[in-house]
Amino acid sequence: MPYVDRQNRICGFLDIEEMENSGKFLRRYFILDTMDSSLMWFMDNPQNLPEGTSNVGSIKLTYISKVSDATKLRPKAEFCFVINAGMRKFYLQANDKQDLVEWVSELNKATKITVPKSGEQVAPNTAEACVDTSSSATKQVSYKTEIVAGVPIITTTQEKGEGQNGADKSGLRKPPGQLPYYLSRSNQDQSVIKTGYCVKQGAVMKNWKRRYFMLDDNALSYFKTDMEREPLKVILLKEVNKVQECKQSDLMMRDNLFELVTTTRTFYIQSDSPEEMHGWIKAISGAIVAQRGPGRSAASRLNVTLRH
Repeated sequence: MPYVDRQNRICGFLDIEEMENSGKFLRRYFILDTMDSSLMWFMDNPQNLPEGTSNVGSIKLTYISKVSDATKLRPKAEFCFVINAGMRKFYLQANDKQDLVEWVSELNKATKITVPKSGEQVAPNTAEACVDTSSSATKQVSYKTEIVAGVPIITTTQEKGEGQNGADKSGLRKPPGQLPYYLSRSNQDQSVIKTGYCVKQGAVMKNWKRRYFMLDDNALSYFKTDMEREPLKVILLKEVNKVQECKQSDLMMRDNLFELVTTTRTFYIQSDSPEEMHGWIKAISGAIVAQRGPGRSAASRLNVTLRH
């Protein structure tokens, strides 16, 4: 679901057809900023990207005329809606029906004024290569600025590559919560309770990386991607002392952050939305209580704090 971040902006992940009529949807992180009068999308949550990383696309809100459900227009694209900006239509995929309804509502609410503001400058029609200096190595990233019916639309011209958070090279989104392929086989030894991508802080470098998490009856494991066979780390539930919304989130300046405290280390994990964060806390704490059982005073051994 879209959520409001610390800067009072509407944020969340969506899939977008960046190349018009390509049929390829790529996973992107969207920020609806009414103060800046823009809708921007990034490869990932900017909190997880190098400081100064530019967006890969943006639309001025003043040029959006209508946002509506496009499920019937794109029957093969589930939970699809369309943004009309001049002569260009941007098709996006939400995560579910409620996500679609909320994004359409928020976008329409933010774009009630559709006439460009007085004195607003319109960039010339041009296609140019920009230098992305956000990483240590200089990388050429191609962008395209189109003027369609007086509307400046800025998008990346990159056609290949892997989308973030579950989009493959073809740009097709994997269903939410899809298990790694090896877990889909009949040789599962335990019951999988919850899966999905989150961002975690490293133990040594303290950097943040997106990982695929899997919770089962005995452990919380995380992988580099949802296609990996071997986990990077397995956290046994019997070693977990506490799971709760992170009290240090104000210091770390990260939304939707929770902590998993074990006997040897505290893991800081960031979800993509408040709902996902509370879902992980509830699922992990429930698995711990189920494992330890009422006869072992699970409540006294586990300090679970759910703050809504």
